[in-house]
Amino acid sequence: MSSAISLRKVEETAPALVDLYKRAGVSLAKHGLDSARAAVYLVLDYSGSMRPYYKDGTVQALAERVLGLSAHLDDDGRVPTVVFSTDIDAVDAIALDAHEGSVERIVSRLGHMGKTSYHLAMDAVIDHYLDSGAKDPALVVFQTDGGPISRPAAERWLCKAAKLPLFWQFIGFGDPDSKQFDFLRKLDELPVPGRRVVDNAGFFHAGADPCSVPDAVLYDRLVGEFPSWLRAARGVGIVPA
Repeated sequence: MSSAISLRKVEETAPALVDLYKRAGVSLAKHGLDSARAAVYLVLDYSGSMRPYYKDGTVQALAERVLGLSAHLDDDGRVPTVVFSTDIDAVDAIALDAHEGSVERIVSRLGHMGKTSYHLAMDAVIDHYLDSGAKDPALVVFQTDGGPISRPAAERWLCKAAKLPLFWQFIGFGDPDSKQFDFLRKLDELPVPGRRVVDNAGFFHAGADPCSVPDAVLYDRLVGEFPSWLRAARGVGIVPA
């Protein structure tokens, strides 16, 4: 099997993303995922402190990098995108053939930037995935610049979601030394199988300037834990063998 969407198709529909597509392919091959199929989701933090990252194009850059990755794993050329703050602000999608300015198009119609309700965003992804009828597992890229307003709720949703074919890859923006991210670092330590049937989450920090993280490094971090989760999920029947 080859990539879900061919290089030629990317060249025709999204020429600006060709380099990202190629770099994503290198990382996937390195991790044994070059023929894998998965739905890819993007979750974006729309809390007030995220304003500079929307304004300077950092969030758009992440969206395009995720789209370049998704083109290898999913053949529909679209990444379902959940934008959240205190509530769910938008459930939309970014597409290969209309990626330029896609984040701005989504957020331009949104109102007040609130706080961070992780569990509501997770619930929106779960609902979308279940309603989609997808047969493949999902890789959820969950971006945030701070901890959740309710840690117990976020933990509860993550543990419940462990029974589903969803892997949550959290990515932090901002000060790496911020205590805001202690919660995400602890998610990986939630007991297996005491609290959840498999380890269904990973976290890495992209720093205060996420655009400075090389594409190769970003892709390695986005997919690095996905293979071990797939093996564990297949072992307990969450993902078909």
